[in-house]
Amino acid sequence: MSVFNRAKRAGIQASTLLMIFLFFDCCIKETFAKNGIASDTGSVVALTDFGIKSNSFENASAGVKKALRFCKENSADTLLLPGGRIDLWPEYAFKQELYISNCTENDSVSKIKNIGFLLDGFKNLVIEGNNTLVVLHGKMVSFAILNSEHIQLKNMRFDYERPTMSELSILKVSSRSVETVIHPDSKYCIDNGRIGFYGEGWKSKSYHTILFEPGKNLMKYSSFKPFNESRAVQTSPLHVTFQGEFSKNNFHPGDILTIRDPYRDNAGAFISLSKNIRIENVKMHYMHGLGIVSQFSENISLVKVAVAPRENSGRIISAFADCFHFSGCKGSILIDSCFTSGSHDDPINVHGTHLKITSIASGNKLTVRFMHHQTYGFEAFFANDSIAFVNPQTLMLIGYAKLKNAKMVNKREMELELEEALPKNISAGDCIENITWTPEVTIRNSRFERTNTRGILVTTRRKVLIENNTFYRTGMHAILIADDALSWYESGPVRDVTIRNNIFEACGYNSAPGNYIISIAPENHELVTGYFVHKNISIENNIFKVYDYPILSARSTEGLVFKGNTIIQTDLLKAGPKRPAFNLTACKDVMIEKNDFRTNEKPIIKLVSMSGKDVKTDIK
Repeated sequence: MSVFNRAKRAGIQASTLLMIFLFFDCCIKETFAKNGIASDTGSVVALTDFGIKSNSFENASAGVKKALRFCKENSADTLLLPGGRIDLWPEYAFKQELYISNCTENDSVSKIKNIGFLLDGFKNLVIEGNNTLVVLHGKMVSFAILNSEHIQLKNMRFDYERPTMSELSILKVSSRSVETVIHPDSKYCIDNGRIGFYGEGWKSKSYHTILFEPGKNLMKYSSFKPFNESRAVQTSPLHVTFQGEFSKNNFHPGDILTIRDPYRDNAGAFISLSKNIRIENVKMHYMHGLGIVSQFSENISLVKVAVAPRENSGRIISAFADCFHFSGCKGSILIDSCFTSGSHDDPINVHGTHLKITSIASGNKLTVRFMHHQTYGFEAFFANDSIAFVNPQTLMLIGYAKLKNAKMVNKREMELELEEALPKNISAGDCIENITWTPEVTIRNSRFERTNTRGILVTTRRKVLIENNTFYRTGMHAILIADDALSWYESGPVRDVTIRNNIFEACGYNSAPGNYIISIAPENHELVTGYFVHKNISIENNIFKVYDYPILSARSTEGLVFKGNTIIQTDLLKAGPKRPAFNLTACKDVMIEKNDFRTNEKPIIKLVSMSGKDVKTDIK
């Protein structure tokens, strides 16, 4: 029942109610202005009007559902959250089947997700968070934006009551025992001398472990096996001593072990088949599964988004895997003034998906299949899309076509009908990339730290700009430009990439001896003379603070510039055996000039399957 109908039943004149509404609307606008919140809307819906109270620790899921339903039915402009803390449980929450790129596993398990805030079929809505902390219970997607346009989420925070990451600090080490203290948020049990970690409706079955070394701010691959094979004894609350064989392990007092079950069955947030989405001043303090996943959506902006543990929480990890993941998007992707700290995988990954041709039914019809076990179940092609045919061994583009029709056959396969006959050189086993759904990407003014893997992965044929960022001690390549059609099946070639005015500090320590800070590494297992997978990559005016020799590795790239950069030697870690600073394979039109090397050794350029005439350099 609408507000005006309720008033009528209560005997209140509509004109009187309108005056009251306008008065309170002005008050809300004045409050917004005092708090720096822009609002030109005349339609503000308050979450408190649906029975939700701040800091009540009651389940607010039902109230959120009612509020969002009201917003949709009444075309509200703004949903205002109450401030303070609200809690959401799976009970009464939105439930919807979702197939999400890079985190869909096991056909036998339901893909129905519990969702905190679900916007499906919305237009022109702002969710004003008012600095509300939304605490999720169990395994939940914080928000999902589906089939929607012009949506903004602002000024809100998300966390888990019990993160699916467990953390323990090492207090004392000997050859036969390790004393630890377990973080209060990491629920555990000891059964017959073996420790187990559990949460709200789940228990870990395996123990993927990353070690954090606080003194140097480094994340390193580790193993929980010696602890799992030891006898666990609780000596006092949260203090557990592991008794076993530790003489061959390199643990030290102060180290923090971060442990998760690697099974991906969720995402932190999900944006799908939507357009013009802006997430601003939002903090994700923990995300289970994958991070904020944008899939087949257009024009996505993440501004001042932080993925980091809550201040004073004492936790290290904020993301089970990636932080910002983009699969098959188009239009523009903007990541501006963002911050990631404590992810078990890459802060940013932008890619498309190669599907393999499994059969050709007639002159213009073919069946294609999702090949990676974590990516399937969603439409990857649509009528009128343009596609490219790719040889999976060489990554050579071998033809183009436009689609007349596309339909799902099952969760793993799609049937495509071309507008014209299939090119004669295409056969089953070749792959297809959707080149309509490829985005322009801008990543700027951001900081990426405390990750054991890469900083940014990006593969898109449209313009890419990476500028004014800090990559602080990423465990592997700070930037990786790949493209493959045989492993992860993440497409595609790049054609215009600018990397400028960034700071790279002590990156790559987890991937020696191939610990190149920037790696251009297409997985073309067969080189084709004269064919280059990637083109036009410029790396200029950056600062590289290095402890080791490797800087840049590139394969099958035409038009590569490394110019005006400053390389500064540090002593954070011991350098490995001397290796080339630049490792180039089958590249052409490479320029390495006017760089300032403040290092102990002169840089070495290594060439494979190419000659000196392919490189212009002032390095002697």
